[in-house]
Amino acid sequence: MSVGVTAVAVLVAGCGPKGPVTSQPTPSGQSGIPGMGQPSTPVQGTVPPTTPTGAPASSPAGQPTAAPSASAGPAGWIAAADPVTNVKPSHKVPPNKGGFHEFQANCSVSRTNLGDDPIVFPNLPGASHLHTFMGNTTTNAASTVESLKKGQTTCKAKGDLSAYWMPTLLKGDTPVNPEGLQTIYYKAGVTDYQSVRPFPKGLRFVVGNAKNTDADKFLDATEEGFECGDSYKNKNIPLTCPTERSVKLNIRYQAPSCWDGLHLDSPDHQRHMSYPIDTHSAAGWVCPDSHPVAVPKLEFKMAWPVNGDMSKVRFASGAGPTFHYDFFNGWEERTLAAMVAGCIVAARQCDAQGHDGRDDQQPAPYVLNSDYVLA
Repeated sequence: MSVGVTAVAVLVAGCGPKGPVTSQPTPSGQSGIPGMGQPSTPVQGTVPPTTPTGAPASSPAGQPTAAPSASAGPAGWIAAADPVTNVKPSHKVPPNKGGFHEFQANCSVSRTNLGDDPIVFPNLPGASHLHTFMGNTTTNAASTVESLKKGQTTCKAKGDLSAYWMPTLLKGDTPVNPEGLQTIYYKAGVTDYQSVRPFPKGLRFVVGNAKNTDADKFLDATEEGFECGDSYKNKNIPLTCPTERSVKLNIRYQAPSCWDGLHLDSPDHQRHMSYPIDTHSAAGWVCPDSHPVAVPKLEFKMAWPVNGDMSKVRFASGAGPTFHYDFFNGWEERTLAAMVAGCIVAARQCDAQGHDGRDDQQPAPYVLNSDYVLA
């Protein structure tokens, strides 16, 4: 796959405002093959890997060699309360190397068509293009770790109070929202799935680039590009799709899965995260030295109920390659840790209850009870 480096713009790559903005506000307080859809590899030990323009545009090339203070810059870095400083990227070759290591977050739309973005434009309601929110029911421009904790969720797992959002899909000027439960995979992005740790509380990042114009590089960060019916690997939203009732527009877009261990956010909301790199050895995909902590790889799998004539279908951010999404971790810590350990680290293909229907064990274990709560 090809890769490209895009300079950091005045505005963060992930989301654009509705009108001109001259400065950033200060933020508040499967495939079964790991690495699929990730960028090609630079020489290890030089700089963190560059990423496709469809993936983080400025991240992580140019990562500073010394961590800035949490208050540095107008957008600044947010330091983790419990930084992870004692790990190196794992090059271990695990058992069951080619199996599944994942679980699902099944979430429906919680809030729709709001111009809010608590990561890029905190405390500035309406400053962004329209977004469609899933998960936490309280997400708005002023959301914080504490406010999310007090919310409810549209996800099956009651402990998942995270906020997930993406640009609203429009047909002409009419918003079209995903219907019912959508799938957000939590996967191993590195080959040593046993090294994957839960997200730290309050981690947030933007995946993708709302200003992207390079359809090829956008395609690199997806599984099959835009899909509808039997049409796959589309770099942009197809002009037509089959009209059968069951046909929807689909996208599966993957996030970086290596964390610097130090920051919950960065000035561009991407630089504290990185995609794994391919060692071209038995170790396979590993985190770069600059971002040594392996965390779950999010993969948005979204389906919008549109088909037929697609010539007027676009995102609120623009054409298909501008698709991106935001994540603000609000998981209850014990629940997320149990799902990561019981599914990703245990090499199982779990649903949202932490159950693998393929398990040979009788009865097959569940991480969560029938109410989707950790007992």
